[in-house]
Amino acid sequence: MADETVTEPEHTPQTPQQAPTPAAPKQPSAAPQAKAPVPKAPVPKPRIPSPAALAKKPAQHKVPLPASIHSQADVTTAESFGRVNEQGTVFVREGEGEREVGQFPGATNEEALSLYAHRFLDLKAKLEVFAARLEATNIKPKEIDDSIKSLGEEVAQPAVVGDIAALQARYEELKKSGEAKKDTLAKAHREAVAKAVAERTAIVEKAEALTASLGDSTNWRSTADKFRSLFDQWQQHQRTSVKIDKADADALWKRFSSARTAFNQARRKWAQNRDNERNETKRLKEEIITEANELKDSTTWGETSRKFNELMDRWKQAGRAGRNEDDALWARFREAADTFFNARQADREQTNSSERENLTKKEELLKKAETLVPVKDAKAAKQARQALAAIQEQWDEIGYVPREDMRRIEGRLDAVDKQIKAVEDAEWKSRDPEADARKSSFEEQLTAQLAELDEQIDAASDPKKKARLESEKATKEQWLNAVK
Repeated sequence: MADETVTEPEHTPQTPQQAPTPAAPKQPSAAPQAKAPVPKAPVPKPRIPSPAALAKKPAQHKVPLPASIHSQADVTTAESFGRVNEQGTVFVREGEGEREVGQFPGATNEEALSLYAHRFLDLKAKLEVFAARLEATNIKPKEIDDSIKSLGEEVAQPAVVGDIAALQARYEELKKSGEAKKDTLAKAHREAVAKAVAERTAIVEKAEALTASLGDSTNWRSTADKFRSLFDQWQQHQRTSVKIDKADADALWKRFSSARTAFNQARRKWAQNRDNERNETKRLKEEIITEANELKDSTTWGETSRKFNELMDRWKQAGRAGRNEDDALWARFREAADTFFNARQADREQTNSSERENLTKKEELLKKAETLVPVKDAKAAKQARQALAAIQEQWDEIGYVPREDMRRIEGRLDAVDKQIKAVEDAEWKSRDPEADARKSSFEEQLTAQLAELDEQIDAASDPKKKARLESEKATKEQWLNAVK
């Protein structure tokens, strides 16, 4: 069987491509096929070469094909639709008649019928492969059209043995499914385009919002970074999203480009104004430096210190002349200021020794003053006030102390004065007749209100009301105790 050749009538339609074997029939070139792999029909087993013959041939890397991918039950069912006559011609039953599909001379009837039954099952498998492919998300409309056209040519009058009517009915189902799939793909494509337009529009709107927000407080560097980021997003979107209509793409790009151009123009205008402001700032700071150099050798410490503080305020108000310019100008101003303040500090250090002596004297007075408190009554407060007045007189005669110690010792002396004054104020309030009258009147009001509450409590039958009245009575009793 391996050395025999299978011949078929010239009118035999194209059949699924078979694996090349010596017994395979010669076929015309196949029409375009679906992209999915096509199952192979079983072929007669070829003669096995001897080991010596294999050793003389170069190694061939071919994937071995399975003997059959169809069950025997499927093959038998398909064979029931065909027959083979005595001349080896194979026929398939179609409707009320039959059609010749090919020949397999030199083979048994069973072998010939089995070959064409396998071809039927192969073609049926191709339809199912296409059906599975229709479920894929990455299938394209052109692939659907090509597959339907190719399969339509193959199932029109296939040279196979099997249920041709069922095969063609299945093809019609898949043809309808293919059209439905194309509609679904078209709808998905429209939705994807709409989404892409919306996403690109969002980028444009962000750019336009940035341009609309430009003003005196704009951070130009940060805004430029944001525009660069939006442009990167635009390019990334062009590369990764579905292609949108040229008219929409051009209109969106025009808006984005206009927003970016408006930003660039505004930034250039800002840069020009900034340069003008920096030149003016430089002029003002040069004037301040000139005045500082005129003051730096002054020994009128207080007045000149005030003038240097004013120069510093003017320096801050002048603005910035650019980082490098500012650093150089500041160094010149600081040099003049340091000349004056270093001289003032040297003069101040000469007076520090006397101020430290004054601090020692005042700390001794503090010790005496702090022994005057606490005071117990008005008489003790009067005596303490007289003693404190004498201490304060000596305090003023001593003179200045170091600045860093001034608040500390003044605070301690004030604390003594406040304690004495608190006792004096309490004594005065206790002798105030108007305060006594107000206190007596308040006591009488509370006493009357308590008597009235007692009557209401005795008359109350509602437990909640009685509890509320008792709570009010307890509060007013506490007030009465407080004012007694």
